[in-house]
Amino acid sequence: MTPSDIYSVLQWWLVILVLGTGFLPLTFFIFDNFFDNGYAFSKILAIAFSSYAIFLLGVLRILPFTKTFSWAIFLFLASIIFILFSKKIKLIPRLRLNWRIFIFEELLFLGTLFFWAYIHSFNPDIHGLEKYMDFGFLNSILRSEYFPPKDMWFTPYPINYYYFGHLTTAVLTRLSGIPAKITFNLMLSTVFAFCFVETFSLGANFYGFMEKNGKFLNAKRIIAGFLTAVLVSFAGNLHVVYGFFKQYPTDNPLPFWQLPFMPFSFPNSYWYPNATRFIYHTIHEFPIYSWVVADLHGHVLDIPFVLLVISFLLSFFMKEKIDTFNKIARASLSAGQARKGKRLETGSLLLISFLLAVMYMTNAWDGGIYLLLAGLVVLSINWQKPFSFIISMLIIILGLALFSWPYSYFFKPFASGIGIICAPAFLTKIGKIGPLLFEPNNCQHSYWWQLLVLYGFFYFFVLSFGVFIARAKKILQIDAFVFSLIILSTFLIILPEFIYLKDIYPTYYRANTMFKLVFQSFIMLSLASSYIIVRLFSSIKSKTLSIKGKLLTACFLLLTVCLITLVMTYPYLAIKSYYDDLKTNKSLDGTAYLQTLYPSDYAAIQWLNRNVLGQPVILEAQGDSYTDYARVSANTGLPTVLGWTVHEWLWRGSYDVPAPRIDDVKTLYVTTDINTSKKLISKYSIKYVFIGNLEYQKYPLLSDSKFQKLGTLIYQNQSTKIYKISL
Repeated sequence: MTPSDIYSVLQWWLVILVLGTGFLPLTFFIFDNFFDNGYAFSKILAIAFSSYAIFLLGVLRILPFTKTFSWAIFLFLASIIFILFSKKIKLIPRLRLNWRIFIFEELLFLGTLFFWAYIHSFNPDIHGLEKYMDFGFLNSILRSEYFPPKDMWFTPYPINYYYFGHLTTAVLTRLSGIPAKITFNLMLSTVFAFCFVETFSLGANFYGFMEKNGKFLNAKRIIAGFLTAVLVSFAGNLHVVYGFFKQYPTDNPLPFWQLPFMPFSFPNSYWYPNATRFIYHTIHEFPIYSWVVADLHGHVLDIPFVLLVISFLLSFFMKEKIDTFNKIARASLSAGQARKGKRLETGSLLLISFLLAVMYMTNAWDGGIYLLLAGLVVLSINWQKPFSFIISMLIIILGLALFSWPYSYFFKPFASGIGIICAPAFLTKIGKIGPLLFEPNNCQHSYWWQLLVLYGFFYFFVLSFGVFIARAKKILQIDAFVFSLIILSTFLIILPEFIYLKDIYPTYYRANTMFKLVFQSFIMLSLASSYIIVRLFSSIKSKTLSIKGKLLTACFLLLTVCLITLVMTYPYLAIKSYYDDLKTNKSLDGTAYLQTLYPSDYAAIQWLNRNVLGQPVILEAQGDSYTDYARVSANTGLPTVLGWTVHEWLWRGSYDVPAPRIDDVKTLYVTTDINTSKKLISKYSIKYVFIGNLEYQKYPLLSDSKFQKLGTLIYQNQSTKIYKISL
């Protein structure tokens, strides 16, 4: 990292610290039963509310998206929060009492922010995989005066994807004044830091609710917090065991016990992405893989919101006194003895619905997943009063619909139905009943040994927990919450074996369904496993154990150490591979690679970013997804006629929507007919024409003489030209 990068990190952190400070009274009010008063969640809570307010006012065209108005909106919200909550939670006394905890978590956040920014500086390039898509969203939002933001690859339509997380990145970019080419990598580092600190808080509070030992920081609580943070933020799966065997062909995985054992050659050319593509034609990623490959996708940007929702549900769940839980669990409680159901307060329900809406707009699947978790929590509180349960859930669902309306009004879902895996022949002849699809030959299932490799680490602890609970004299209230995480996670893992949401990919038809579901399973099972480890070891009383008990305890301890060692080997292999052994430290500038790869295009893109305001349409070469085409629109946020075609095919629901534009772009570059050019330029309202290396490669017959007649050459650097159209 360069000195300017260090300054950027500190500047970025300071902005986030200010945001979090402004929302401390609300955070303390919500998390008043957490040992740290929820300090770890104040920043992400502030980002959620501030970004949403900026977004809403932009959609309604009340206030433009500027730095001044963005700060004004935050200050207004913070003022309201201080007025409403500072006296209720006795802010000053609480700060005096817990300042050591707050400083500890703040230093933890700053340290992890710097740590992952440093890792990123070894490969900061916003290049490869789907980084162009994410960077294009960010730049388009930054160029927007009002919302919804324009699709940089399909003028003049708005983005038809989950972009609220990118909008939060744009808000922080605007507030900090740091260029997007830096904040792209800073946001990735920030999400990592959020994940680590939020899970630290969750793990430490799990321990506190388990031991009921007050609101103070102690060694056991710190250990519990760090164990949780490390498992969620760094752990891989047991696929790393393949590093001890001869590697299998990527598209034909085999059980590791069928491969030659080569322990002394570890890691045996182990390829870390295979852990996320182990089941044929599917995707099953987890956080550390996402940190490493560094795509700023919605499922990554949503992680801090996911942890915020889990934490809020935990806080509320633990406020409910379930004194009769043990009797209920053993089915020995009469109806007269059962605790009365209680409907959640409307404010809590609306906060849940708001956060679910934020998740939906950031990564739509997560809104539905954590609506299920909220339902489990509400049901546990109202299990004897179905009417209260129904009313509570209606408030949450209606609130979710209302809060997400500014986004969903402009969004058209691109799933075309719910496919049934291995549908019987008589149903495949029918083809479709309502939203249900019965497609022939779609009969893929996961092998048991594949699921064991991917999730065996977690279920070793889940099964151990089940045995422990069955023999325990007392079941804790927090145990029930952890069981909810386990039940929901298991359901999400099993679901893609039976259904899938239909998209445009014929052979990878269940890939996205599995990906979005099991990513959340991994997070929840990591949280549950860390709790189980702490819970089981805390319950061991070595002085009262028999010899058999001591042997079983020793075996459990040994297996725990071995399993944790295996999953913690994955980040070492992945980081080492993707970041080239951390040999060459660069900077956090994500666009510097262009200077080497396309030097004249780089200079032209820089010129556009300095001199072109707003979002006039720019013409550039159309190209396939995952290529370097659409690099101008991605790096500037200026909308073009057509960018990555397959992505637009997915977002628009049909290939017939973007397909005609392929020939239109080609015609614009190769035709010599002025009238044809005028018609197409008017059709797409093109204001600028970009001609660079990729345009010459794509269109060998490129003719730019007509652009000289239709406009003015306003920029030239070697073979790269930019024309401004005068029609």
